Amino acid sequence: MLMEEVLRRENMTAAHERVVRNGGAPGCDGMTVEELMPYCREHWPRIREELLHGTYVPAPVRKVEIPKPGGKGTRMLGIPTVLDRLIQQALLQVLQLVFDPTFSDGSFGFRQRRSVHGAVARAREYIAAGYRWLVDLDLEKFFDRVNHDVLMARVARRVKDKRVLLLIRRFLQAGIMDGGLVSPRTEGTPQGGPLSPLLSNILLDELDKELERRGHCFVRYADDCNVYVRSRVAGERVMASLERFLRERLRLKVNREKSAVARPWERKFLGYTVTSNFQPRLKVAPQSVERLRVKLKPVWRRGRGRSLTSTIVELNPIIRGWVSHYRLVDVKAQLEGLDAWVHRRLRCVLWRQWKTPRTRLKRLRRRGVDAARARAGAMNPRGPWWNAGASHMNQAVPNSALRDMGLVSFVDEHRRLARSS
Repeated sequence: MLMEEVLRRENMTAAHERVVRNGGAPGCDGMTVEELMPYCREHWPRIREELLHGTYVPAPVRKVEIPKPGGKGTRMLGIPTVLDRLIQQALLQVLQLVFDPTFSDGSFGFRQRRSVHGAVARAREYIAAGYRWLVDLDLEKFFDRVNHDVLMARVARRVKDKRVLLLIRRFLQAGIMDGGLVSPRTEGTPQGGPLSPLLSNILLDELDKELERRGHCFVRYADDCNVYVRSRVAGERVMASLERFLRERLRLKVNREKSAVARPWERKFLGYTVTSNFQPRLKVAPQSVERLRVKLKPVWRRGRGRSLTSTIVELNPIIRGWVSHYRLVDVKAQLEGLDAWVHRRLRCVLWRQWKTPRTRLKRLRRRGVDAARARAGAMNPRGPWWNAGASHMNQAVPNSALRDMGLVSFVDEHRRLARSS
């Protein structure tokens, strides 16, 4: 039976290792991942019996709201207790083997050996093949609006163990704790638990199968779905029919304000966009560049009270992670622009640290700027940003000096990843 497979020692050990590796905040009971093993040693026989007999009841999830990318509104996360995360992870490892082989080739999100980069590369292939219009579907509050009955009906098609079905439904219906009060949940599968991504794929697999049945070219990553067509008329027709299908079959609503029939180079997909060339080239969507600039604002503020080396140490992992996500880009001008912007920002931090004209004159002279030029630069009334881009600061703090301090370059990191792939 499936529940016995979930509770198999090797599966539970692997689940525990994954939960500990992922870390994360405690749930509503305050237990940390470090406390999970001692707790299980004492209580696991009882918990195992409850799971085997279908009497285990998950704890409420802790409500956490985080800002959405771009700063428009918030996204609700539901943080399960670490014990429930362990059980969800064990369920996930077994259910993935049941469901993943049946998923569509156009589905890339939350699947082993599939990634954002595979989805973006597939999208570019479709555009290069002549599908130069897209239907960009945005599902309104998808994770908050999943209908439990519709989802469980799809799970039950392949899972026959009633204990597993009951446990999944209880995880879906676990209340939400906010400010010490628990509210019941009748729909949705809040992000935050290991099982939610798989459940979203199980539900949206029906959309994938419908698109395959119709012969459409499409790419889906979680609830972000693009369908590629050859004309606007075809796109409008597909949009209308899919909106009806999602409403009637899956009880999901398309957000028409965020969805569109448009050219691929007018939209973004997973942070990327493309050029309008006959052979499209990938580039970073402007919104993604702006989001990075906003993310780095606190780094510049903290830099005023510490050494430039410390700021660079904090910057480097952010730059590496960002370039790793965008390593498929073909248009390098944006990366060069970001390098220049970071260099100027660091010079701006230094200029603020120097504070007084006297200190600025001394530091410019020490860094090799001739006396007349250093005096003119130190005494000018302009602000830090202007001075950070002026010739006296470029001479005093050249790009090579920043590299010698360990600063990672967007362009060099992209080149390094391109060579290693």
